[in-house]
Amino acid sequence: MATTQTLYTDLDSDFFEALRAVKLLVCDVDGVFSDGRIYLGNNGEELKAFHTRDGYGVKALVSQGIAVAVITGRRSEIVQSRMQALNVAHIIQGEEDKATALGELSQQLGLSPHQIAVVGDDMPDTGMFPYADIRIAVNDAHPVVKRQANWITTLPGGFGAVREICDTLLQCHDALSDIHGSST
Repeated sequence: MATTQTLYTDLDSDFFEALRAVKLLVCDVDGVFSDGRIYLGNNGEELKAFHTRDGYGVKALVSQGIAVAVITGRRSEIVQSRMQALNVAHIIQGEEDKATALGELSQQLGLSPHQIAVVGDDMPDTGMFPYADIRIAVNDAHPVVKRQANWITTLPGGFGAVREICDTLLQCHDALSDIHGSST
């Protein structure tokens, strides 16, 4: 089996080639962009931590014409603000039925499964997998999610997993050096 070396790991060469067709990266938020923990203050305020490297990767991906969407079951102003700051075009919050949300989004954008990559960490995310040929689990995802994925990141959610995905997509689109300089 032939492999292609990425910044993070070796991927099957056929799979790496399939990544070239991706036009939309769809991510869950809690457990993918964050480590999955939710901090609640005494006055009901909610806090989340986002990794700056993930943010840089998303902005780089968007600058190369690959759209990014988030579909999350929870609603949060923090998520809205963060995703808007990263130029995420499609922010779908409070959606328990992630499969229907992605089905509607893919139809709206005119995309087929081979043009979509989905990233998740837990059971509600697997409903989106049939809509994407690229099904990604972050390294610390639930074991059932990992079994259904065809790519498991080397990094955990909230600690650079999104950046790993973005860098790999940029690499397969021959745009990594445009973003990170010629030394990469």
